[in-house]
This record gives sequence, structure tokens and C-alpha cells, in this order.
Amino acid sequence: MNDHHTVAVGLGELALGTGAQDLLVCYGLGSCIGIAAYDPVARLAALAHVVLPDSSLSHGPDKNAKFADKAVPALLTALTARGAAASRLVVKIAGGAQMLNTSPLASRLDIGARNAEAVKAALAQAGVRLAAEDIGGNYGRTLRLFTGTGRVQVSTIGRGEKDL
Repeated sequence: MNDHHTVAVGLGELALGTGAQDLLVCYGLGSCIGIAAYDPVARLAALAHVVLPDSSLSHGPDKNAKFADKAVPALLTALTARGAAASRLVVKIAGGAQMLNTSPLASRLDIGARNAEAVKAALAQAGVRLAAEDIGGNYGRTLRLFTGTGRVQVSTIGRGEKDL
């Protein structure tokens, strides 16, 4: 991985891979969802770091990937503007953990599960198939998207690394 130019994708951010040696990374995904998208024909990649499920409670300007309902269209627009086709996208997601399990209310307030559900719904509404996922549980993850190949890797402390 040392030969790659690493681009950290922070909370609510969306990044495009601009070269074959780019590595887009969402570090420490807890309840957040990382959405990795790759067009193998156009060889274009993008990664979004979704924080919350729904923008309806938002007040004022927000980063375009903060909410699931805004992140998916923003990701698709960014990729198709550069020549990707939504029908060719290979989309993989990770995150959506329940990090706070301290009360009976925790399951109703499970932002991770709500984020995952909202991302899946937004992808379905856009007509984009989800190729793979690593979501849920009660542990954080780091998601890496290798822009030259579309390889998606998830690593978890104590659980190792795996390709999606």
C-alpha cells in the first residue's frame, strides 16, 4: 500500500479517485457508512463517508455526503459527470455498527442500522445494485478503495482484513 497516494475521506465528504495509484480511505467507520463505487470500464472510483440517514432535519448548508439521501445522488453525479455509467457501477458498503448499546433505547436509536437502511434505499431508488456489504455489529471498520482496480478492503481491529 506504500506506493499509493492516500486520500482520507472525512465525515460527510465525497472523494473521487484521480489516478490509478490513489487509495481512498474512510478511517474508523462506526455507525457511519462508507460507500465505495467503481466503474470498471471508465476506471473511475469514488468514496463517500455517510454520517446520518436523512437530511430532512438538517438546518443550513452541509457537506454533500453527510446524509445518505444526499450522498448517493452526489456520488452518482460526480462519477457520471466524468464518464462513468450508473449501470456499470460496482458499489460496496461498510460500517453501520451499533456503537452505543447502553440502554433499551439503543436499538431504536441505532444510527448505524438506520444509515445502512437509508443507503440501501437510496441506491435502490437510483437503480444501482449493491455488490457487497460489511455492515452491522458493534465494532468499527476502515474501508479502503484502490482506484486503479476497484478493490475494496475492510479492516477491523482484532478481526483482520478482508476484501469485499
